[in-house]
Amino acid sequence: MGIHLPYQWYHSPFQTSPEGVQGIMNLPAVGILLLLSLLLIRGTQESAWVNNLIVITKVAIVCLVIVLGWQFINPANHTPFIPPPQKYTTPEGVTHNFGGIMGILGAAGVVFFAYIGFDAVSTAAQEAKNPKRDMPIGILGSLVICTILYVLFSYVLSGVANINDFRTQGREASVTYAIQTYMTGYGWLAKSVTVAILAGFSSVILVMLLGQSRVFYSMSRDGLVPKVFSDVHPRYRTPWKSNMLFFVLTALFAAFIPGDIVGEMTSIGTLFAFILVCAGVWILRVRRPDIPRAFRVPAVPVVATLGIVVCGAMIFGLGWTNWMRLIGWLALGLVFYFAYGRSHSKLARQAP
Repeated sequence: MGIHLPYQWYHSPFQTSPEGVQGIMNLPAVGILLLLSLLLIRGTQESAWVNNLIVITKVAIVCLVIVLGWQFINPANHTPFIPPPQKYTTPEGVTHNFGGIMGILGAAGVVFFAYIGFDAVSTAAQEAKNPKRDMPIGILGSLVICTILYVLFSYVLSGVANINDFRTQGREASVTYAIQTYMTGYGWLAKSVTVAILAGFSSVILVMLLGQSRVFYSMSRDGLVPKVFSDVHPRYRTPWKSNMLFFVLTALFAAFIPGDIVGEMTSIGTLFAFILVCAGVWILRVRRPDIPRAFRVPAVPVVATLGIVVCGAMIFGLGWTNWMRLIGWLALGLVFYFAYGRSHSKLARQAP
């Protein structure tokens, strides 16, 4: 498109180019966050319309890759289907598990942020016309469809390219490289995949910013966080102050911390939150069976236990550096809770 941005203005200070150029801040990431935050302030319907357009675009491109790439699958790339376990060190000096069960768990944990949008659907329940019907359909239906697409896309991509391509070309570039190298005559599809990747990231960011502001809106009404998070815009009726505060916080991370670290922190935090949800559903089912439930999770002991075990296994696969970051965030959260949330909680004041 003729737009060139110097290396230092789209990389964090912790990143250095092969030519020795030091990153300063990731300006495009901050710009995307600002636009999406302003869109969320404008209204939920407008945000949903834009998100639907993004989803249609990226799903269409994913389906194209699956259909067109199927004929280029090389069976040798799937032999063995699960590569033997080994260690792989990136050019930046970071060591990862590659292949084997631990490699699968580590990779699943790294990309788990792609599944965050499913649980974020529940945070918009207050704005749904019929949440009792719409929430289960929205969460379970989208989960099934996207899981099928993820599996098919992974199968085609890993069959088109060999395992070394994914080690040397980077997480995003590997898809484009595989299409350009092995799918002769479909160079245009490689550019479309780049669009789909950007659209996918933008969609996840939009949904997460929406969900986070709604979570803090409810927490603010319960007294667990300051009232500013539940202040509603007089015209658009959205928690605009909360959206702007989250823009500032997320922009700091996006601008000054490498994207892979931010992604892994997001994934491990979400996995831990899912463990708490699984345990919470089980505990409430036992201790408060009288609570009205619009949707009841079937076979709670089995489903909850499996959820805890699977999420815990993926956390284990993410490695000790991410465990330390998770512990740090938990410590900050506990400090804030005992310093503010516990004394201002409406539920605590109502308790006998």
